[in-house]
Amino acid sequence: MLIKEPEKFFSKNSVVCLGAIFCCILWGSAFPCVKIGYSLFEIDTQSIPSLILFAGTRFTLAGAMVILFSSIARKKFLYPKPENIWRVLVLGVFQTILQYTFFYIGLANTTGVKSSVLNGLGVFFTILSACFLFRTEKFNLVKLCGCILGFGGVVLINFGGDFSFDFTILGEGFIIFSGLSSAIAAGLVKVFSKREDTSVLCGYQFFIGGIVLIIIGLSFGGSIPQVSVGAIFLLIYLGFLSACAFTLQGFLLKYNPVSKVAVFKSTNPLFGALFSAIILSESEQLFNPLTLVALILVCLGIFIINKFGERRQKIPEDEKNIEKTS
Repeated sequence: MLIKEPEKFFSKNSVVCLGAIFCCILWGSAFPCVKIGYSLFEIDTQSIPSLILFAGTRFTLAGAMVILFSSIARKKFLYPKPENIWRVLVLGVFQTILQYTFFYIGLANTTGVKSSVLNGLGVFFTILSACFLFRTEKFNLVKLCGCILGFGGVVLINFGGDFSFDFTILGEGFIIFSGLSSAIAAGLVKVFSKREDTSVLCGYQFFIGGIVLIIIGLSFGGSIPQVSVGAIFLLIYLGFLSACAFTLQGFLLKYNPVSKVAVFKSTNPLFGALFSAIILSESEQLFNPLTLVALILVCLGIFIINKFGERRQKIPEDEKNIEKTS
């Protein structure tokens, strides 16, 4: 780690807030950029294998970026310890393969509005899994209230759209499964980063998971018909934003309660709407009065959880010793 005393640095409230918001800005920019990518690469959005192939290409590139840049920064080639290879594979299954297979199939079988709302459930799932599945922190009323406020903002920002309660497994069900997979991945990063370098975990799970998605896409007839200079630059940006955001989030999760970091994901739909309005000229939703109310609810939920949810966790001495020897 190039930062001195990483535990102290990444557990500062200002670092958590700015770092998590920066991650959400990157993720928010991905929504319009992926749509532009479909057009530049002339991808058939009705072809699920082609969507999965596109996702696999993006995340393989993201993994290569994390591995390359981290190795250059450390002045040595980084790779997982033999005893941690299974951890990288398990994380890749949940954070890349399952999450994005479910997401792309679900998105193709339901509306974007419903997908955004249901995807916001990932904040709930992440905090609940940290409290009840991984038991890395305790659940309390403050966290529940903060989550409800944040999710209320997610619902409000989409309230003016076509929101119905029709339910299909391949549509709404797969979007929910995607959120569950993401939540489990966040808990795994929290646990696995005690035994393995965070950059190694993120880089290799992306790289391996992306390759698996490429194989799946190609095996079922997926294709990327058009490649241009603009399309390549866009793909590089998509790879960069995934590499940067997930790696930074990994360090934040390692040194903070999961709920303190996860609640910021409630801002994803807000940034998604902002960038869509700027890049795709979809300004009608951005200037809706409900958007302002949604922003207040999301910010209030973030403030409550960060201020009153849980004090900073101290890393036990034995875990610090493990980190020093890694």
